[in-house]
Amino acid sequence: MALRPVHLNIKAVDPPALGRFWAEALGWSAYDRGVTAYVGPGGGFVWPDPVVLGIDVVPVPERKSAVKNRMHLDLATASAAHQSELVDRLRALGATPVDVGQGDVPWTVLADPEGNEFCVLEPREIYQDTGPIAAVVVDCADPRGMARFWGEALDWKPHEVADGHAAFRSAEGVGPYLEFLRTPDVKTAPDRVHLDLLPYPGDDAAAEVARLRALGATDLDLGQGDVPWTCLTDPEEHEFCVLALH
Repeated sequence: MALRPVHLNIKAVDPPALGRFWAEALGWSAYDRGVTAYVGPGGGFVWPDPVVLGIDVVPVPERKSAVKNRMHLDLATASAAHQSELVDRLRALGATPVDVGQGDVPWTVLADPEGNEFCVLEPREIYQDTGPIAAVVVDCADPRGMARFWGEALDWKPHEVADGHAAFRSAEGVGPYLEFLRTPDVKTAPDRVHLDLLPYPGDDAAAEVARLRALGATDLDLGQGDVPWTCLTDPEEHEFCVLALH
């Protein structure tokens, strides 16, 4: 048994507007799902997508606090010119430069129109075949510990596990990476961005949730009430959800 990440969940005061931003940013399309806005490749709504990690933008009443998100996107570029063009285009769409203490680095840190931080990377060979999203990056205290938990939770394969950084990618070697980066930050606010996971057909969602609890996950009550998904936190309190097959 194992789970697969199916999309990144982003909370927003205005999901349609934020969905349009990310659709334009990634060259994808925004699909109206009633309450939420889903962002994925054009050509029609496909979920779960077999390759990409989509974005599901969900409504919340409160705006993002000034606290930096502990999960963010890194966007891939193919050349220095592409990086510069992408940054300019994103700023024209409503992104703003943000200082998270990065100093003098070759990538550019921006925030989307609701304040969610993300990075536009300089060209890196490892990300040349990922599509527009290079990686989902998670701040943590112990990358090795996160690798142990998430390596058991997911069917993705490890590419690097070290004291300062751990990285996973789908077993098929397609789509973005999931990376855990050692940082001094600690969690002080609810997660604005989190992963949603899905069992494979034939697997039992309740059994998967029980397996995650045994690995160190903890139940999370966000006031969600009676819903067909389960909210959990990993051993460092990053929130995530296990969805039900439908």
